Amino acid sequence: MEKENKGRIVMAVSNDLLTDQRVERHRRALTEAGYTVVVLGRGDVPTRHVRGWRFYLELNRGLRRRVAAERPDIVWANDTDTLPGCWWAVKRLTLGPTPSREGRRGKRKVKLAMDAHELFPEVPEIQHKPFVKWVWRTVERWLMPQCDALLTVCDSIAEHYRLHLGVSMTVVRNLSSLTPGPSPVGEGSGYPLHSTPLSNRRGAGGEAVLLYQGKVNVGRGVDWAIDALEWLPECRLVVAGDGDLLEEMKAYAAAKPWRDRISFTGRLMPAELHDLTPQADVGLVMLEDLGLSYHYALPNRIGDFIQAGVPMVVSDLPEMSAVVKRYGVGEVMKMPHPPTPSPIGEEGKALAQAVERVLAREWTDADFEAARRDMDWNKEKQLLIKIANELCSTTSL
Repeated sequence: MEKENKGRIVMAVSNDLLTDQRVERHRRALTEAGYTVVVLGRGDVPTRHVRGWRFYLELNRGLRRRVAAERPDIVWANDTDTLPGCWWAVKRLTLGPTPSREGRRGKRKVKLAMDAHELFPEVPEIQHKPFVKWVWRTVERWLMPQCDALLTVCDSIAEHYRLHLGVSMTVVRNLSSLTPGPSPVGEGSGYPLHSTPLSNRRGAGGEAVLLYQGKVNVGRGVDWAIDALEWLPECRLVVAGDGDLLEEMKAYAAAKPWRDRISFTGRLMPAELHDLTPQADVGLVMLEDLGLSYHYALPNRIGDFIQAGVPMVVSDLPEMSAVVKRYGVGEVMKMPHPPTPSPIGEEGKALAQAVERVLAREWTDADFEAARRDMDWNKEKQLLIKIANELCSTTSL
């Protein structure tokens, strides 16, 4: 029997969608729940510019048209940078006459949801651009209270917006799901179980694999990981991802005597990451404390490492360290905080010491059981579906 279509949801995002695992998880969960979900990325909205204020202006103008043309019941803005265009489309659909589901012309209430993946006005790239920060803060102050539902990735960000904007947000964490057996290539929905202790998972020559996965951008600690190999002669580093600093980090690594123990894969698709991640001995999740967006971050890869059975080293920042300390799934790297600069290489040495503590233990799947049980996307997605159901039940005027 064909599943009943609950409604039509259009999601908007400013990236190219290829590696956005959170949006893909949301799309899949809502589709399985009976919704028709259309995701619009930057490739669906042609722009002449690729960055800067002209890009965002063109993107949001394009989203207004494209989103409205899809005739959704719910418009879902991912992050602050897509919110103006989504809000504009909702106003256009709600205030103007549109065909109802029965074929009659009349108004209907299109709902607006916004998912804050991060504190967008606090990302490191704009910390020294006060006018740009003011613009995005103004967008949030004006538009977020007008949303019918607000979501975010962790409690700290939700509390920040509650205090500063007086809005209530539902926390839907960035988690993975556990899939026993072979890696689900092509689906990217879960990870295979390990039964082998970490000490027996090392590659040829007994080298332990340190894995960094994610954007190679400012403040992500890739340079720390490169430096750390000076004190870790039996380890090799794999950097899986691309970003603004990729070429700079390649050059930085090439200048090191241990450059032969560093590999850069470039951008990988989610299914490729799901094959690579369980092969690591230690997962690296480092962020510099460069503004509140990083300070409160709970990166997607923490859930990935937990479900893959890979112990990790994380920065001493509140959301990340809380997970590691609560479930005992790795080590917290003590690091200097701005504005006091540290000697060159000091962070690498601190990271190496944390990695050594991880490698000194013998890890099995039992060490990750509690974290996997509590931090499973199959549980978390019920919050997402509940929000969609509540919104769609009130779309008719």
